[in-house]
Order: sequence, then C-alpha cells, then structure tokens
Amino acid sequence: MITERNKISQIAESLRNQGKRIVFTNGCFDILHAGHVSYLEQARSHGDVMIIGLNNDASVKRLKGHNKPINCEQDRAMVLSALRCVDYVSLFEEDTPYELIREIKPDILIKGGDYMISEIVGADFVQSNGGKVLTIPLLEGRSTSNIIEKIISL
Repeated sequence: MITERNKISQIAESLRNQGKRIVFTNGCFDILHAGHVSYLEQARSHGDVMIIGLNNDASVKRLKGHNKPINCEQDRAMVLSALRCVDYVSLFEEDTPYELIREIKPDILIKGGDYMISEIVGADFVQSNGGKVLTIPLLEGRSTSNIIEKIISL
C-alpha cells in the first residue's frame, strides 16, 4: 500500500501496538529486477511488516544525476507496493531516510550487503532503541546499472 508520509508514523505505531515487528528498508528501486525482489523477500522474512522508504524523483536526481530516475516515483511506488513481501511504501524527499526512520521507529533496519552496518543511515537510531540492523547479500550481477548498460548496447 502506498502511504502518505504524514500517515506512516501513525500506521507504524498501530502496528507496534499490535505486537508486529516492523522491517524497514529504503532505496530508489528504479528498474525493479530479480536482485531487488530477492533482497526484499529476504528482508521481509525478518519481521511481520515491511515498510519501504522510497526516494522521490527529486531526491533520486540529486543522488544519481539529472537523467535518473528512469521511472517516475508514482510508477516505482506502484510496482513495489504490488509485491506480496511489501506492506507499505512511503516516499521521502530528503537525500537520506534518517527522518523517516525516526518517524517509523522500525524494529529491524535492513540494507544490501554492499553496505557496512556502520555506514547505514539510521543504524544508530534503530540500535539505540533496541532494534537490529542487518545486511542482506546482493544477487551477483543484478543491478539497475547493468540493465541500463545492456539496453544502451542493443
């Protein structure tokens, strides 16, 4: 379900009150591929509810360049929300999801295996609140950049 930013903290609080373990991850998820799906399914297995913080278009442009994203934020959110392992998708406009993480207060914060825990934005906050921070190995050779390169080479 695509959820407005101003409602996600209330939803998270209600889920916590029901005893649900909230898993949070974030990213651009521009061209969804098998690596993303594998990662998200593994992340979801660590809790009861998966919330994704999705960089909005302006944020993606600042982080990845003026020619990104390929797919607009509404399309990226719709595709993610259609996955059975994803419960909520909430857009954020900042360059990092730190404020969103503070609003949601997830039990488990997860990023890909290309990050060290010490590099994960929000890890300090989650750990200080008794939560866990985990990394999940990425599928070899699966990336949006590889897909774009392949398309360009056709």
